Amino acid sequence: MHLVCVSASNVRHARNCSTSLKICHLIQQIATEKLKTGPTVDVIALVDYELQPCIGCGACLKSGICATDPVFNELYARLTCADDIFVVSAHYAPIPAKLCMLLEKIEQLAFLPRFHDETHRSPLYQRPVGIVAHGGGTQDVIEWYKGPVLDTIANALSWPVEMRIVHVGQDNGVVVPVKRVHRTADSPFPVQEYDWDDIKRRIEPLVSAVLGIDI
Repeated sequence: MHLVCVSASNVRHARNCSTSLKICHLIQQIATEKLKTGPTVDVIALVDYELQPCIGCGACLKSGICATDPVFNELYARLTCADDIFVVSAHYAPIPAKLCMLLEKIEQLAFLPRFHDETHRSPLYQRPVGIVAHGGGTQDVIEWYKGPVLDTIANALSWPVEMRIVHVGQDNGVVVPVKRVHRTADSPFPVQEYDWDDIKRRIEPLVSAVLGIDI
């Protein structure tokens, strides 16, 4: 089994300490624990790639790739090779800019050929995708991230891409909270502390559902 996990964080200075990236590695750990035959996992950290926004040129209708963005084409090829996909995103405005650019081009590549031929299906048609959201909020506010993050990503990957959005209960994925937020003189940003055992417990049902494992 081949998994692709997208870390949507734009925070360059965080590097390997990025929460999105850490959650991707946690998903990799859970998948490895649950599958008798260990999966191959391709982690795409969007912070490392310079994507370009869609300019609506329409050239992708015939070519099936973006005429202006070879970086997107590389990432799209990696996504279409996956058996299962995970997207891990922080709450920005509402989601990180690079993830927006990735999603808008995935959607455009599905929409134009579908508009001209109703029988056309995206290369990602019915591919299972699990979405994990996080932000600066503790348990009492994480409900507010479902709409801006989970639903925004799910909507982009629904029609016309028609990926299979994997639900946990009634939600389009899972939101994880921070344990504690505090200020420090060393950074203008909030310092967020996480309970990683709690996060693992929260995302395990999603990982199992994406992999098709009964829990």
